Formats: sequence, C-alpha cells, structure tokens
Amino acid sequence: MDLEPIRQASARLREQVHRVVVGHDQAIDLMLVALLSEGHVLLEGVPGTAKTLLARAFAAGLSLAFNRIQFTPDLMPGDVIGTNLFQFQTGQFVLTKGPIFTEILLADEINRTPPKTQAALLQAMQERAVTIDGKTHALGAGFLVLATQNPIEHEGTYPLPEAQLDRFLFKILIGYPTRDQEREMVQLHGHRTAMPALSEFELQPIADLRFLEGARKAVQAIRLSEAIVDYVVDVVRATRERTSLLAGASPRSANMLATAARAHACLQGRDYVVPDDVKALAVPTLRHRLLLAPGAEMEGLTTEAVIRQVLEQVPAPR
Repeated sequence: MDLEPIRQASARLREQVHRVVVGHDQAIDLMLVALLSEGHVLLEGVPGTAKTLLARAFAAGLSLAFNRIQFTPDLMPGDVIGTNLFQFQTGQFVLTKGPIFTEILLADEINRTPPKTQAALLQAMQERAVTIDGKTHALGAGFLVLATQNPIEHEGTYPLPEAQLDRFLFKILIGYPTRDQEREMVQLHGHRTAMPALSEFELQPIADLRFLEGARKAVQAIRLSEAIVDYVVDVVRATRERTSLLAGASPRSANMLATAARAHACLQGRDYVVPDDVKALAVPTLRHRLLLAPGAEMEGLTTEAVIRQVLEQVPAPR
C-alpha cells in the first residue's frame, strides 16, 4: 500500500491553510485525520480565535462543494434541510433544498440556535441523508460537517444535545495564540478589520472527491491488531467505571477512535496502528462524550484530566 501520495496531499493542504491561518497546528492535523476518517469536527473557542477562518481555509483546499450556515436564534429546521414548496403553476410540491445539501458544511456558531434546529443535523451527520416529508434524500459520500461554537458559558448559547455531540469525531479546543504567533498574525492581517477574503491568498484545491474516496479506502486497510483493538475497547470501557463521571464514552466512540487511529497512522506513513496513535487521539475523541459528576466538577476536575488518568492506568500493548 503506497501511502506517500496521501501524506504529500495532506502536507500541501496543511501548507495552504497556513498561508491564511497562523498557528493551530494540532487543530489542522486533527482536521486532516477527521477528513480521512469521514468524521465531523467541532471547533470550540472564544470569539476572535480564527475558528471560522480555519474551517473556511481548510474547505478551500478541497475541490468539494461548500456551504455555510450561520446559526442564529431564529433559524428553523427547514432553513437548514429545506422544504417542499407548492408551485401554483404546476399544482405540485417541489423540493427546495437547504444548504445542508453540500459536501463540506460549515455550521458556524452552531450553539447560537435552539436545540430544535440543532437536531436538524442529527440524521445528516449519522446517515449522510435527510428526511423531508417522509422521503429520504442522500447527501453524498463526501458530506462532512465543520462546526464552530463558543464555550457554553458565553451569553446566548445553547448546549448541544449529547446525541449530537456523540456524532462529532473530534472536539477541538481553539485557544489563544502565542505572542510570536499573534505578532505574525498582525503582520499578515493587521491591515483590515473584516475577515480576509480567501481569494487574496490564491488557494488551490489539493484533493477532489475521487482522491478522497481512494485515500479513505487506504485508511480502512490500515492494520489494526487484536492487541490494539483490545486497547481501544479497554480505554473506552474504563471511562464508564470512573466515579468522577456520570456517563462514560459510548460504544460508537470506540469505533470512531479506532478509525481515527488508522488515519493518524496513515499520516505518519505507517500501514499499521500503534498505541501512540490511540493515545494521541483519545482526548479530542472522548472529551465531549463524557459527563462529569457534580462533585468532580466542583473540585475543578476536567474530562481531559479523566481521560489522561485512564490512559495512564490502562496498560498499552507492547
């Protein structure tokens, strides 16, 4: 299996994103893993940390259809998935497709809209299809959600339902840049107050759907030994035994962690998964699937800390 073309394409895509976005190396690497794993990504950070710009620049490097939805408190489910409208000229109902009918969907500030509208994405994220008036419409194999959200303690936000959080492969925390990165950012974008137009940077699409489908098949063929399977399962099951958690990770998360570990190994140039692949992805894969007990939360414990405790206690295969 020749993984080099996938690595080269990923490196070029990473380089293109860095022409627009300063820093956020780990976030970009995780988005590449998610792309190869067919997994959706949730970017969380305070306003002004380049979440939307990062998602737009990443999508610009792919020769795939792209739509953006700005989630607002008055957004309705029909505004997302579409609706059947009656045409008086023909006397028939005609489907008006919503912006969800695309391949890369930027769900911007997803937690600014009420749960009723957030739930419009549930079927799409799990089945890559939507149902309108009893009829199911496929969205295509390339469908991928890149969602951004502000931390839930910010004014005017609605926590995402647990069922929806569980459909995201990764929750990536976007923090503040270092001083050097912030200085470079000011040099690059300090002549404007609005978000930069990507056309200024002459970004070129790196991969199309055909290449992406081939890359995903290559990732599926990455070897996952019996010992690594046991390790993934033991890590996920260990989260359900922690007294500091009200709810541990779901069985779905074990499948997602294994798939992501395959993609991570691919990007490292290996055709087999090692324990370090699992360890590198455990926190972003599991942090949004765990529910802290009230006592643990009052003590200042975080889900990330619990995951790291689990990784320290569950023996990794040699």
